[in-house]
Amino acid sequence: MSLSDASLVALRVFREVAERGTLTGAATALGYTQSAVSRQIAALERAAGAVLLERRHDGVQLTAAGRLVLRRAAVVVDQVDAGARELAGLPDEDESTVRLGWFATAGAWLLPRALTALARTHPSITVVTREGSTPALVRALRAGTLDVALISSAPPFRAPDDEIPALEVDTVVERTLRVAVPSTHPLARNDYIDVEDLRGQRWISGPGDQWVMGVWPGLDERPVVAHTARDWLAKLQLVAAGFGITTVPTSLVAVAPAGVRVLPVRGGPAEQRRVLLARLPGPLPEPVARLAAALRTVFVETD
Repeated sequence: MSLSDASLVALRVFREVAERGTLTGAATALGYTQSAVSRQIAALERAAGAVLLERRHDGVQLTAAGRLVLRRAAVVVDQVDAGARELAGLPDEDESTVRLGWFATAGAWLLPRALTALARTHPSITVVTREGSTPALVRALRAGTLDVALISSAPPFRAPDDEIPALEVDTVVERTLRVAVPSTHPLARNDYIDVEDLRGQRWISGPGDQWVMGVWPGLDERPVVAHTARDWLAKLQLVAAGFGITTVPTSLVAVAPAGVRVLPVRGGPAEQRRVLLARLPGPLPEPVARLAAALRTVFVETD
């Protein structure tokens, strides 16, 4: 038995596992049981004659053999899907289609403006998008389901992952974090906030790491999280209603609702964040280059 004997189902399941990062996540996305996913992975590993996934307590990681198989699996699955679309009389995704991933705050302001600008200057380019966390978007790039992704990076600005080959990343912009407060809050009286004044505040955070998703990263106390919300605009509406404060990137100043002030923080280390455009290494397709230019233009216009 060799890899050429592997089934299309096994290749599709393997790509889904690589993208989701867990067997459970792949099972949910595909509508399979976890045991069915495990059986497909086991069958593929037998066909490949190698271990493709390293099982960890927090998910799976591709082995060197797994990375090789993933590159080939992505091509095979894409070609079969293209053939299915052609047989069904549906338009194929041609070279002018760009599959773009983006993290949450980018969708609140950057993405619509960039797509509008691109449609005006290059209407022949089609962009299909999806939101995800930075780790999920990086896995999708590796799995070949995205062409390019907007991801975020925090100090010390390490590579997005440790896989080989390294992703090509281009810094689109680097900015400092700010804090959004209700306009009636005592902290809103000045044009900045002293870092010491953040102690004892009620925070609106997101799921997961609360320091990354809403609490000021340099806070030197256990935070009081009053509300948890995944959506950034929901967080800002909670701020406007006076239910707490939250950390935001500078870019969200443009979409802050009435009743919210977004202020810089003075004192303590600067909390810098980068927006990166990441993709697999190789020649830069012209549609991706045009999209990247549109994204940079939006940043320049809002500086």
